[in-house]
Amino acid sequence: MVLESRQWKQSYDEQGFFVINQYFTSTEMAALREVILRFHERWKEDNITFYQEEAFNSSLITGSQYLTTEDQINLFNFISSNKMMNIINSVISSMPAFMNTQLFFDPFNKQQANFWHRDCQYDYDIEDQKRIIQATQVVHLRVPIFDEPGMEIVPGSHKRWDNEEEYNIRQEENNRLSHEPLSTGQKIPLNAGDVFVFSADMIHRGLYGLDRLAFDILVFDATGDGAIYADYVDDDCLPDNMMLKAINNPTLFLNTIRLKNEA
Repeated sequence: MVLESRQWKQSYDEQGFFVINQYFTSTEMAALREVILRFHERWKEDNITFYQEEAFNSSLITGSQYLTTEDQINLFNFISSNKMMNIINSVISSMPAFMNTQLFFDPFNKQQANFWHRDCQYDYDIEDQKRIIQATQVVHLRVPIFDEPGMEIVPGSHKRWDNEEEYNIRQEENNRLSHEPLSTGQKIPLNAGDVFVFSADMIHRGLYGLDRLAFDILVFDATGDGAIYADYVDDDCLPDNMMLKAINNPTLFLNTIRLKNEA
C-alpha cells in the first residue's frame, strides 16, 4: 500500500489524475448503487423540469432531503472507508476535509453538448483562476456506478495555465465553442468499481453516453488558503453528532466541522 500511495501521489502531482481499476468489489458496488439510485430517482421526481431541460448533475447527495438517516450513514461510511481514505491521504497528506458530493448523469436532452472547464472558473475571474490553480487544492474522487465513457482531461493542466487553443475553447473566445475537441485532451473510460481521482482545477469534461451515473466525492486541503472552501460546504451534507458516532472513521468530516466552527 505504501508503494501504491507513492505512485498515486506522483501521478497526481505530475499529471493531475490517476485511475485505479476495479478498486471496489461487486458487493461494495451493489450496496453503493442501491443508495445512489434511491437518491437519483427521488431527485429527478422533485426536479423534473430542471432535469428535462438542462441538468447533467445533482449535488448534496449526503443531505437529508432524499435519503434516510441509515442511507446517509452508509454513504458517510463509504466516503470515509479505509479504501477511500488511503487514496485521499495519499494526495492530501496534511488535513483533508470533506466538501461535497455530486452525481453526474446523461442529460435528458440527447443533443445537449458537454463542455471543457475548470471548476474554479465558476467562482473566480481569469486572474484569480491563475492564482487558485497554484494556491489551493480540491480533488474529485469519481466512482462510476455503471460502466461509462468516462472523462476527457488535459494532463498537467492542474499546474499550468491554458494554451491559446485551450483558452479559446474553454472560454468560448474567437468563435470557438466549449464542446469542441482539444488537441491536448485524453479520454479516460471508466467501469463500475473503478476510482478516477483528478484535480478539480484541471481542464476537463465529462463524456456522455451509456446512461452514465458517476458518484463524485469532493475533498480539499484545509491548510493555508484551502480553508476558504469550508464556506462552500452545506451544513446539511455533514453528519450530525448522532451520525458521527456511527461512522467508523469520521476524521474527514470532523476536519470540515472544525473549520466551519472556527469561521
